[in-house]
Amino acid sequence: MDPELEAFIPFLPQIDINDPVTARKMLAERAAAASALDTSDMEVEDRMVPADPDVPVRVYRPHRTHGGAIVWLHGGGGVFGDLDTEHPWAARIADLSGAVVISVGYRLAPEHPFPAAFDDAYAVLTWTAEHAAELGIDPDRIAVGGHSAGGGLAAAVALRARDEQGPPIRFQLLNEPGLDDRQQTWSRRDFTDVPWFNSDRIAAAWRHYLGATPATAYAAPARAADLSGLPPAYIATAEFCPNRDEDIAYALSLLQAGVSVELHQWPGTFHGSQAIMSAAVSQRQSAALTAALRRALTA
Repeated sequence: MDPELEAFIPFLPQIDINDPVTARKMLAERAAAASALDTSDMEVEDRMVPADPDVPVRVYRPHRTHGGAIVWLHGGGGVFGDLDTEHPWAARIADLSGAVVISVGYRLAPEHPFPAAFDDAYAVLTWTAEHAAELGIDPDRIAVGGHSAGGGLAAAVALRARDEQGPPIRFQLLNEPGLDDRQQTWSRRDFTDVPWFNSDRIAAAWRHYLGATPATAYAAPARAADLSGLPPAYIATAEFCPNRDEDIAYALSLLQAGVSVELHQWPGTFHGSQAIMSAAVSQRQSAALTAALRRALTA
């Protein structure tokens, strides 16, 4: 493991994913205690997207935006995370990429299992395209993206937009995405003692997210039989992440379906370690991810 990351492992919060309420409270307290970010180079606005129910979003608009946008979906296993805990990620993406970032406060499991978060995410994509002029963006330069569970949601939204001839998506940015509810890969079976999100925690997150609903491709995109016609993708994986092998397999399946893919496997990292921004490898990860987004939206 990268020694800069390894030094932080004893300080990682101990989250019990089977106690979502306590986990959410702990993360909210950590987010509130974090130092304030400098967002003077952008406008930050909270909005409500009309849906059933309405979906809260936070819009980050850099002063020197290039007119592209990304609908960004936070991580947290579909069980925890919100606009406030995601604020550092979303602001950094807007700052480094120049894109307008629409961060989505989707509903969480187990109170709201699939398809609640999926429907919320798609509603925000549709709203973004319909309100492009108001948001100051180009409706033909909208990406979807996310981290962990949010990356899986982004991949599912791309599938639905293709199937329903919905808003055109320029790019999908999938960072360590959760794509497969089945424990079939080596990394999902064997990474039981890795930091932060191990295979047991990810299995529990899937149980919360799916509830009593059998998994479909819209819940677990790795189950999709046809990946043709999807937007180009950037997929990043962490070496010690249970999602690693399913992400690499998804990248290969996209390539075999004729979809352009940029795949990065980051050695010495673990799931979510990119949040440790003092580490050089984390800085390289963020730079690569946001550079890929900038290229895709300005090409």
